[in-house]
Amino acid sequence: MDQLVSTEWLAGEMGASDLRVVDATYFLPDAGRNARAEYEGGHIPGAVFMDIAELADASGDLPNMLPSAEKFASRMQSLGLGDGSRIVLYDDSPLRSSARAWWMLTMFGAHSVAILDGGLPKWKSEDRPLETGRPEVRHRHFTVWKDDKQVAKKADVMANLHDKHAELVDARPSARFTGEEPEPRGDLASGHIPGSHSTPHGQFFHGDGTWKTGDELKAVFEDAGVDLDKPMITSCGSGMTAAVPLFAVHLLGKEDVRLYDGAWTEWATDPHTPKATA
Repeated sequence: MDQLVSTEWLAGEMGASDLRVVDATYFLPDAGRNARAEYEGGHIPGAVFMDIAELADASGDLPNMLPSAEKFASRMQSLGLGDGSRIVLYDDSPLRSSARAWWMLTMFGAHSVAILDGGLPKWKSEDRPLETGRPEVRHRHFTVWKDDKQVAKKADVMANLHDKHAELVDARPSARFTGEEPEPRGDLASGHIPGSHSTPHGQFFHGDGTWKTGDELKAVFEDAGVDLDKPMITSCGSGMTAAVPLFAVHLLGKEDVRLYDGAWTEWATDPHTPKATA
């Protein structure tokens, strides 16, 4: 299974015993939308709902930080996702939250995970079937392990300011990157991590919501001044859309990429970290 699959491919695979479809839609708290309610109102047949908001470390002050491996495995087992599953993720979110779900699943040990190109909007636009409610699922064993090499911490980003070993890309909107537009959280400083490149996550998609690929995808990074031959660290506001450029470079075959989970929220609240607006 490819990392990116089409609606036509998924329609042809429906009913396969090892296939698990997952709705990974997530909205910001102030979006005025309820991801679970929308899922129950209509989803791809057989899909289960992954509550990304709940898949976080609730012990700290930072949003969206990775949960423990044990918590993650428990939640996946309750969704019927386990060893031997082929997992296809989709969403209906402007944040493209299925990329975050893809990152977490692959980092915690899932071996066959893909994103549905175009997500639920494309599936609906083709008049493909939907179902409502919640399907009954059978718990499956999920063998979990954590690949910390895919995670960057604040200390790693701080060190990178000096050795410039990796390219740092920021998936927030450009006006937030420059500081022209304030952060959604009013207590956060504006601007960006010095030396980072602005790559707003929406630039990685066509107008119909499908992913750019190949040379079009490379051009997004190159136009932002990113050297794709160097390792990469991705960031955003709270670790959600940072998964979009991370998945994008995986589509290009690049694997030396990490996600800064604390992201701008952690960086901006530390008075000792440098901030830039130019």
